[in-house]
Amino acid sequence: MLIAFVRTIVLYLLLIVGIRLMGKKQVGELEPTELVMAMLLSDLAAVPMQDFGIPLVFGVAPIVTLLCLSMVLSVLTLRSVRLRLLLCGRPSIVVEKGAILQKELYKTRMTPDELMEELRLQGITDLATVKYAILETSGRLSAILYAGQQPATAQQLNLTAEERGLPLTIIDNGQLYPDNLRRRGLDRRWLERQLAARGLHSVREVFLMTVDERGGVYFAAKEGHA
Repeated sequence: MLIAFVRTIVLYLLLIVGIRLMGKKQVGELEPTELVMAMLLSDLAAVPMQDFGIPLVFGVAPIVTLLCLSMVLSVLTLRSVRLRLLLCGRPSIVVEKGAILQKELYKTRMTPDELMEELRLQGITDLATVKYAILETSGRLSAILYAGQQPATAQQLNLTAEERGLPLTIIDNGQLYPDNLRRRGLDRRWLERQLAARGLHSVREVFLMTVDERGGVYFAAKEGHA
């Protein structure tokens, strides 16, 4: 039982480290090569976890090999456009000036219903308002509306927009981030005053607290402490 526990932890940590080395893009958006890599890694890790007759090194070696191969391919695709197009493909324009490009839609094996569903997920119900819809290599659909259909910006309305800046988390589920508190030029006394103003006595009673660059505070107490 202890052997199974240790082997599982070792393989799990190895996969976590490998995915971190592959880069954040792999986690959020899987290209075809990345999807294949993820499937292979999961299969390779599952076998030595279940079969104790296989030495752990025999399970680790192919995983490390695949991770190294992935990093090599990442570097090569950055340097070679042809290799990147070969492995990852290229984006496909499926809607142009409000009209569906049926040949491109067939090439990507995307049905009209799927296209409309993707547009609806972006709040678009009228194809005539779409100037371009592009199926990205990650499988996501990017929609570009005509200028007249896009939301007006503060600059276009001649309004002065207030830049609040990046909010930093000060308290997360009862845990204080003292480094972020210092980065905002604040101290424990300021924090205690904020808590007292809201009828709280401890950071453990706070679910989330952030402070932006202009000193704006977002505060949410834990349920039962509000």
